[in-house]
Amino acid sequence: QVQLAEAGGGLVQTGGSLNLSCTASGTTVLNTGMAWYRQAPGKEREMVAVMTRTARYAESAKGRFTISKDSAKNTVYLQMNSLKPDDTALYLCNLGATAGSAGPYWGQGTQVTVSS
Repeated sequence: QVQLAEAGGGLVQTGGSLNLSCTASGTTVLNTGMAWYRQAPGKEREMVAVMTRTARYAESAKGRFTISKDSAKNTVYLQMNSLKPDDTALYLCNLGATAGSAGPYWGQGTQVTVSS
């Protein structure tokens, strides 16, 4: 059974950094599109980063976030730097993504809160 387990969220100050991880079980992240989404109360779910053949980012994330994979660990990461209060959200790992749409598998999410 496919499971995605996120970790690494927390409370940080504006300008701080976090490195989120998403470890997959029951499947492999190798040659599979992976994405990070975020969901904040009252806002639409937003794709912030996706890795298929290449990595792509939402405009709000460019220059600050980096998505990467470690296939040996079956884990995808989202390094987040220069965090802002607007980054506050539940961050969700998604498996099977394309550049423009989500895949069928989701993790439970890890909460990121950035204080102002």
